[in-house]
Amino acid sequence: MNKVGFFRSIQLKFTIIFILLLLLAMQVIGSFFTESLENNLRDNFFETIEQNVELLSYNLEQAFNKEREEDGQGPSLQQEVQEILVDIRANNITNIQVVDSQRRVLAASDSMQGNIGKKTSLDLVQQAILFDMSQERTRRDPETNNQMFVKAEPVFDNEDLVAGVIYLEASLEGVNDQLQEINNIFLQGSILAIAISAFIGILVARSITRPIMEMRRQAQTMAKGDFTQKVNVYGKDEISQLAETFNDLNSRLKHSYATIEEERWKLSSVLSNMSDGVIATDNDGLVTLMNEAAGRLIGQNPDDIIGEFLLDVLQLEEKSVDIADLQENGTMIIDFSDEEQDFLIRANFSTILDDEDEVTGFITVISDVTEQERVEQERRDFVSNVSHELRTPLTTMKSYIEALTDGAWQDKEIAPKFLGVAQNETERMIRMVNDLLQLSKMDANEYPLQRERVEFVGYFHQVIDRFEMNLPEHIKLLRDMPKGQYEVWMDKDKMTQVLDNIISNAIKYSPEGGEIRLKVENRRHHLQVSIQDQGMGIAYDKLEKVFERFYRADKARTRKLGGTGLGLAISKELVEAHHGQIWAKSKEGKGTTVFFTLPLMNQKRRGR
Repeated sequence: MNKVGFFRSIQLKFTIIFILLLLLAMQVIGSFFTESLENNLRDNFFETIEQNVELLSYNLEQAFNKEREEDGQGPSLQQEVQEILVDIRANNITNIQVVDSQRRVLAASDSMQGNIGKKTSLDLVQQAILFDMSQERTRRDPETNNQMFVKAEPVFDNEDLVAGVIYLEASLEGVNDQLQEINNIFLQGSILAIAISAFIGILVARSITRPIMEMRRQAQTMAKGDFTQKVNVYGKDEISQLAETFNDLNSRLKHSYATIEEERWKLSSVLSNMSDGVIATDNDGLVTLMNEAAGRLIGQNPDDIIGEFLLDVLQLEEKSVDIADLQENGTMIIDFSDEEQDFLIRANFSTILDDEDEVTGFITVISDVTEQERVEQERRDFVSNVSHELRTPLTTMKSYIEALTDGAWQDKEIAPKFLGVAQNETERMIRMVNDLLQLSKMDANEYPLQRERVEFVGYFHQVIDRFEMNLPEHIKLLRDMPKGQYEVWMDKDKMTQVLDNIISNAIKYSPEGGEIRLKVENRRHHLQVSIQDQGMGIAYDKLEKVFERFYRADKARTRKLGGTGLGLAISKELVEAHHGQIWAKSKEGKGTTVFFTLPLMNQKRRGR
């Protein structure tokens, strides 16, 4: 695990957060303080201006309303007004003018002495005379760019008429300079506070992150499988409680790890000493685990098989088996025989599912069943050679021959019937022996399939057409075929035998006026063929036995119709030889339906 640098550490983040919070607090406090101070200074400034204006207005009203001597003795109005202005002392006021009601300047401050006696054109003065009320505004001095407060205050005579106007200009730069100086002081204090807070923040962050860093180092140590170390606990706060919990987690993980290791060694010992082979794969079918027993059965080193495809390992690729079909197959017998000896392996497939029922892998258990299959083969040979089914026709023939020997041959009516029965029974035994020989060859793998690519729907139509040519009048064949072409890799002769057996049985057991439905369905990876009749049906408990050799649902009727009891058994062997399945469904009195499947040719097969 890479070491975390200082600029990416939580310690720096704590420090930055601490400083940001302090800056935010100082910004809020500074904004409130500056705004309050600015309002206070401006209020004092305007209060001072207002006091000077009130004093000046009072004195000027006295001067405007004063009666003067006609002989010109005493000071004139202009002189008296000028003297009043001289007494005004205000640092902020830069310009004062007193204008009469005719807009003529009566007196002015030192900087505006040249305007005395002239009419002014100031709009504030004109508005104050016109509207009889005070006018004020704030503007920028175009020469100095200073912020100026300008006010025009009317002066009234005894009749409440405007006798004159006081026009003054006061600079706000003094207030602004004070605010700027205070802001500079506040900024310097903020910088000093940030420096101190950064130092304190580093100390605080280090005290917080120190146990976290220790837990991080301990986690790295635990990831390597070392659970012996503990994290130091420095107090009783939340981080200390986290450290205690971390130490408890360390102890629990140590115990769990030891338990898992013990179980792993047990499992490894079990797998190593099993007589059956175990192969584990991922969901793609690639081998992830194989024990020694599986390696011995397959004849390969388990370490060399890791990562190989399961179908290649079990030599199933050439049998048109997909990895997705393993769960459906369940159990499969795989032939590893060679020219020197037979070797058969039974493979049991099961899937591994996660919590969402998604397939995450496969488990295959393989075992040597060569001897079991040999015993089964011997049992089948015995059944094929010594069948009690031969006893019935032989007994019948013996009885009729004895009757003929005793003199029945001289009876022209009875003798032909007896000879006909003997002939029929002989032919039935010949068919039975032929069927037994065929089964025997199939069991011995001496009945090879001559496979070819066949478009199944068209082929099935041809088989049905052949039956319709010799179909009894009381039977109807109904076809239900899908559109399109579906190619199957099969032996046409063997599949014709399967269809002949099933369709012939349906015709034999169909009542007068009955219908036989022949249907083909596309089931994605395979075709499903069904032949449904309206015969007497088969009991549910006997349904699974119809594919056993010599089993008859209705023995009396089967013998009467000439059946051997081997047709469906042969059909089952042939369908399974084509990697298909065959089964039946039936209800007594409502007929029987025989189903079988054939794998469709995949893209890889079609490209050959």
